Amino acid sequence: MDEHPEPPPPLAPGTVLDADELESRKESRIDYHTRSVVVATPTILKVVTTGRKRILLNRHQVSARRGLIVSGSSGTGKTTAITQLGKNVEQLARRRNPGGAPPLPVVFVTVPPGATPKMLAGEFARFLGIPLHHRMSQVQITNAVCDLLGKLGTTLVLVDEIHNLDLTTRSGAEASDQLKYLSERIAATFVLAGLGVETSTLFQGIRGQQIAGRYSVVPSKPFGRRSRADREQWQALIATMESSLRLDRHQPGTLLGLEAYLHERTRGLIGSLSQLVREAAVDAIDSGTEKITKRALDTVELDHTAQQSQPAPDKRGRKPKAA
Repeated sequence: MDEHPEPPPPLAPGTVLDADELESRKESRIDYHTRSVVVATPTILKVVTTGRKRILLNRHQVSARRGLIVSGSSGTGKTTAITQLGKNVEQLARRRNPGGAPPLPVVFVTVPPGATPKMLAGEFARFLGIPLHHRMSQVQITNAVCDLLGKLGTTLVLVDEIHNLDLTTRSGAEASDQLKYLSERIAATFVLAGLGVETSTLFQGIRGQQIAGRYSVVPSKPFGRRSRADREQWQALIATMESSLRLDRHQPGTLLGLEAYLHERTRGLIGSLSQLVREAAVDAIDSGTEKITKRALDTVELDHTAQQSQPAPDKRGRKPKAA
């Protein structure tokens, strides 16, 4: 969910389209629904608010800058949250300094599996477009990255898949040291995201204590339905997604009326919900039904995590009805 796609204009009543125009409109609406619509979830709002505060607090810090870690299970919107923070920071920087804004206020990198210090520095170099030669050493790549980021005025560094740093291995521990070194050399706020960071090796040992002492954690959780506030947040999410649909015969409020069913299907995971709604919308356009129904939603195959939450069928092969 990292885009703000422009919705196709609705078809005016009485408009008659020829075959080519119909096909073009069909393809444009399918393309629109294959993109994710960003919803201002509580996690995104928390990350954006807290992240901007960290940037302000670090403005005059020479070292030991404070950072942020977004941690949660898969499909809860961690990457979306940090990328929305990045977009917010970039837009603010360019709005405040039109024509004179920093050329690259935000950097985004992903920690590769089995990362070594050189591999991590290489990810920064690739993002920046720095040519990498096989003879370049880790120190040379790191210096090139830090020097260029200093010239570009970068204020925010986003690092995703941080759980790929395993501090119990030598390479993982050294990569963690490399990340710490980069955070010291680069005058920017570091925001990290990963799976279950609180229970990973990232906070273990002396290195982990240093990270824990500088980073606060924002949990990214599935949406619940137990409390009234939980249900209102879940319903608001569904209502926003439904309002973004561009289907000719869809009845508004249909998805909202299925909010309990949708929660059961997706376990409250925003990633699974997004896939379910978007795939059903594409099917509705492709088949010509132009609407989403429960029967249509039942035909969508979700990810394994969401599928595991489905009630087991009874002896007759029927699934229990949703509460």
